[in-house]
Amino acid sequence: MVEILAEAPPPSDPERLQRIVERWLGELGIDERGVTIVLVDAAAIRERNRRDRGVDAPTDVLSYPTFEPDGLPMPAVDHLGDVFVAVDVAAAQAEEHGHTAAEELLALVAHGITHLRGFDHGPEGESEDSWLPFRRAERRIVELARGAA
Repeated sequence: MVEILAEAPPPSDPERLQRIVERWLGELGIDERGVTIVLVDAAAIRERNRRDRGVDAPTDVLSYPTFEPDGLPMPAVDHLGDVFVAVDVAAAQAEEHGHTAAEELLALVAHGITHLRGFDHGPEGESEDSWLPFRRAERRIVELARGAA
């Protein structure tokens, strides 16, 4: 189950976003696990980033897993976690990535959920192999969005 909480106005219909994310989760075989997507503005994500990561700057997406992996096999919890996406940051970087604002938002959601699934990456450009699962997820969810238009 995917729940979308819109604290900032989404770039498209939240129900459509929800359907696309649920379809993608189904492809991954994890559609029975819950995810909460919280749409916020740059100021709200900046505050979370400062408080939780010690970085006093806005970012595009933050993930908060329900269960924090610690090297042990990850248990199959019912709720994967929460993904916070800065809607205005997504809109600002959409053109740079060749997306609409709605597609960029979905790519960021896929990125955040990939973190919830236990993947991590280094700084962009430093470890390209660690970025592969993220790039695949982002590309696939955008493909689903374009096919569902």
